[in-house]
Amino acid sequence: MTDTLLAHKEGGVGIVTFNNPAKHNAMSLEMWEATVRHLNEFAKDQDVRVVVLTGAGGKAFVSGADISKFADERSSKDGVEKYNKAVELGYSTVYSFPKPTIAIIRGYCIGGGMGLASCCDIRICSPNSRFAVPAAKLGLGYDYPGLKRLSDLVGPSFTKEIFFTARQFDAAEAKDMGFANRIVPDEEIEAYVKNYAETIAGNAPLTVNAVKFIVGEVMKDESKRNISRCSELVAECFASKDYIEGRQAFMEKRKPVFTGS
Repeated sequence: MTDTLLAHKEGGVGIVTFNNPAKHNAMSLEMWEATVRHLNEFAKDQDVRVVVLTGAGGKAFVSGADISKFADERSSKDGVEKYNKAVELGYSTVYSFPKPTIAIIRGYCIGGGMGLASCCDIRICSPNSRFAVPAAKLGLGYDYPGLKRLSDLVGPSFTKEIFFTARQFDAAEAKDMGFANRIVPDEEIEAYVKNYAETIAGNAPLTVNAVKFIVGEVMKDESKRNISRCSELVAECFASKDYIEGRQAFMEKRKPVFTGS
């Protein structure tokens, strides 16, 4: 049986691949659980500085839930609760991942796929990408965390449009909304993201990760922001060996070698 989720490292980049192309990478309980497991491993791995999430087959990032698994995974109240907890844990693990995350989106990014992509820091899509949340066509409800993540990204008006119409949006529309950072030709997207990820991985990880944390705090209600931790992370940057290395490399006109210490 083929693994429906794959994970490996290429230098300082961890890669998670949703590997269910026959079903446009529709997500099962097993895939959600494996996503959390591999991301937790990458979070602990000091060699991994960036994580890329992508879909196998080139026709979809993630097309939503694997409906064929519902009879086994969501046929009882307990099963539904277990599945829903696994999905939200998957979302929150990606969203709160301490290192930068990049989604490569080709083809369908539907329902839970759009929710998953919205948890990433950067989204690079191909011109043939299609986005939608068809909840209103199915009578489904969406909880606060998912709606807030999307609204924080594209704003309340576009969030309402996405949900009210339940229609598919193309790559250009997704970029106009602020959902997609870049649109890159399909034949170039792998190399483009590889270069993007390696560029980020080559920068000072303490700085990059501090910025990710602080921007995350900016998105919270003011009363819930951990300002003291933000200040601590900034101080750690200035007290680091990487700060010394960065200055020396600049003066010596060479590429810095950052260690994250």
